[in-house]
Amino acid sequence: MNDDHGKPFSHPADPHGAKANYDTNEHKLHSTGVPGFWRQTTNLLILAGVIAAIIIISRIL
Repeated sequence: MNDDHGKPFSHPADPHGAKANYDTNEHKLHSTGVPGFWRQTTNLLILAGVIAAIIIISRIL
């Protein structure tokens, strides 16, 4: 008898898909490293610059 009645997400995920996702994330971690303070800071500054440029361009036009 199946006791999963009413549980839409009770079936396990595809094991091959989960392994592929894990391998992809592991490869990314090994190739780029853990996002450190300086990487996060520069990403934040780039994002702030893009937002500022959009605001400045919208005010000019």
